[in-house]
Amino acid sequence: MLEPVAGEPAATVDVGDERALVVADYHAGIETALRYDGVEVDSRAAERRERLCSLVERAGARRVVVVGDLAHDIGRPAGEEREELADLLDALPVPLTLVRGNHDGEIDEAVDIDVTDGAGVRMNHVGFAHGHTWPSEEALSGDVLCIGHEHPAVRIEDSVGGSRIERVWLRGELNPEPFDVPVMASELVVCPAYNDLSGGTWVNTEGQEFLSPFLPDALVDGQAYLLDGARLGDYESV
Repeated sequence: MLEPVAGEPAATVDVGDERALVVADYHAGIETALRYDGVEVDSRAAERRERLCSLVERAGARRVVVVGDLAHDIGRPAGEEREELADLLDALPVPLTLVRGNHDGEIDEAVDIDVTDGAGVRMNHVGFAHGHTWPSEEALSGDVLCIGHEHPAVRIEDSVGGSRIERVWLRGELNPEPFDVPVMASELVVCPAYNDLSGGTWVNTEGQEFLSPFLPDALVDGQAYLLDGARLGDYESV
C-alpha cells in the first residue's frame, strides 16, 4: 500500500525489497520563474533539499521516487535550477528515480539521473505516471496507479468568511472506461505537490478544471485527505 507520511506531501511504498519515499512535483528552481513574472521570492532550494533528505531518513527509505516535474523549466535546466538539481542529487543518501513529467523534458541532458518513460512505469504492485498524458499499459497493470501533475488543493472557508488553501491527497476507485489499454489497477492516488510555491487545482471550487486528460472521469468516489491524514470526504463537496 501507498502510505502517506503524516504531515508531509510524501508517501512510502515497498517496491520489491526496497522501501521508497514517493513525492511529486518538486519543481526545482521555481523561484527563478516567479521572479521573471515579477514575484520577489528568495530561493528555498536548501529548505526543499534538507526537508527531502530528512524525510528519507525518517521513512527509512532506500530510494526516492519523484512522480514527475522534479525540474521546473520545461527546457533544459540551467543556472540556479541546474545547481539546485545537482546539489539535491549529491545530498540524497539514496538513489532517485524520476518518472518523467511535462517539465522534465531535457533534465537528463543537464544532470545524471535515472528517468523513466513519460507514460509511466510499474514498480512492484504500484504504477507511477506523472499524469500529464495517458499512462501506459504497464503503469496501469499494478494494483494502484499513482500520479502527480494536478497539485490538488481545497479551498476551505471559515465561519467568518475567511478562507485558506490546503494541499490534499485524492484517493478513489480507478474507472477503467476512459483508457484504451487494459487496466488492472483498482485504485487511483493523486499526490499533492511537494513544492508549496507551485499553485494547484482547487478541486472543490466551481470553474477549476483538472489538468490531467483522464480526470475527473477516471476517479470514482474521490476522497480528499489533508496532509495530516484528516479525511475531508468527497472532494467536490468539501
